[in-house]
Amino acid sequence: MTHAFAGAVQIAGVIDRAEADLLVACGVEWIGFPLRLAHHREDLADADAAGIVRALPSHVRAVLITYLTSASEIAALADLLGAAAVQLHADVRSDEIARLHELAPRLLVIKSLVVRPGGADALESSARALAPLVDAFLTDTFDPETGATGATGLTHDWSVSARLVAATARPVILAGGLRPSNVATAIARVRPAAVDAHTGVEGPDGRKRRDLVEPFVVEAKRAFAGLA
Repeated sequence: MTHAFAGAVQIAGVIDRAEADLLVACGVEWIGFPLRLAHHREDLADADAAGIVRALPSHVRAVLITYLTSASEIAALADLLGAAAVQLHADVRSDEIARLHELAPRLLVIKSLVVRPGGADALESSARALAPLVDAFLTDTFDPETGATGATGLTHDWSVSARLVAATARPVILAGGLRPSNVATAIARVRPAAVDAHTGVEGPDGRKRRDLVEPFVVEAKRAFAGLA
């Protein structure tokens, strides 16, 4: 794998500069900033997020995680943030994704594929249709109790994600309930390009914990090395 996501660890949801510094120190390569959300409150203001992104070292890149559907709004927010990539969690029309590439040609586009019971065939069809328009996919878990499609803390049927890895040439980032205790097993079963964690590396107060982030990165890197 030689693409930008190869063997990478992404951690989503940053509360402040101190938390971003912690993630960088633990070896995280992609940091996700959830803004314009459907089911969760935002962790920080746009200007504060942009300030954190400006302070990141050059080898660490920011991902705008959003439910926006308008290409112009997405491009403007990504530019304000200084994001290298955008993770689209809403149902964005194909023409809007194409327009996004025109407005922000250097912005990597990640499209979420939300795994829910009985939806594997539809997800595979979506992946095949969207592959020419996106740079990567991210598989996440649907929470039937809240309707949330991200940051649920729930795992999903990893065989579905493995099927999507096999079905598309685009990189697939595995998310959904990953934590230090299960990330290596998940990587071995799914063989994703990268992994993403959010609540699985947080304490009860919602803050990232070094004693969770560090082993998560170590276990993920060990598992990715085993795929070679």
